[in-house]
Amino acid sequence: MTYNYNYPRPALTVDCIVFGLDAELDLKIMLIKRDISPFQGQWAIPGGFVRMDETLEQAALRELQEETGIQDVYLEQLYTFGDLGRDPRDRTVTVAYYALINLVDQKIQAATDAREADWFPLSTIPQLAFDHNQILQTAITRLRSKIRYEPLGFELLPKKFTLSQLQKLYETVLDRPLDKRNFRKKILSMDLLIDTGTVEQNVAHRAAKLYQFDENKYSQLKRNGFNFEI
Repeated sequence: MTYNYNYPRPALTVDCIVFGLDAELDLKIMLIKRDISPFQGQWAIPGGFVRMDETLEQAALRELQEETGIQDVYLEQLYTFGDLGRDPRDRTVTVAYYALINLVDQKIQAATDAREADWFPLSTIPQLAFDHNQILQTAITRLRSKIRYEPLGFELLPKKFTLSQLQKLYETVLDRPLDKRNFRKKILSMDLLIDTGTVEQNVAHRAAKLYQFDENKYSQLKRNGFNFEI
């Protein structure tokens, strides 16, 4: 049966904020350079229009893969943005998603309407198309809030890591230094880490112990939550 709608319908898009950790443990964001108008040649968050035969999450995963080559990631819905003037083409509402990945594991390749795709440190984000700077700041705020009640690191760090690497990750996300003694006492008290019995190799300083996450306890803490105020 065909329906006639009495009211105009806004266009619907999805946008994907992808945080990644590089080999130096710097937190970065994936951006694409637009190859079409509006904002042609300007950096933006990957995303695009939702097709009639796909869900929001399917659209987000498709757009992310098409524009950056990133695939097989877990996306979490962030927020819906619908300011009247956010898209010069038409009345457009976007549903934003965000993801955490280890960027070393992902091969980047720009395609479709993206001219380039690249990782940018959070400290050097350019002026973005549309309202994408606002969307990115919302994602950063969510990440900094989430780190206080859910464990963070399994998706970003290598399989084996040192306590210093884990602390640097938390300091990067929170954008402030943490007391080394208090951090280690807190993180070890959660019984979340497994001592691998191995140490760093080929380092100039004293080799540190390598740990890995206990997957079952990590998942349990993500479900139940905890207080990680330091």
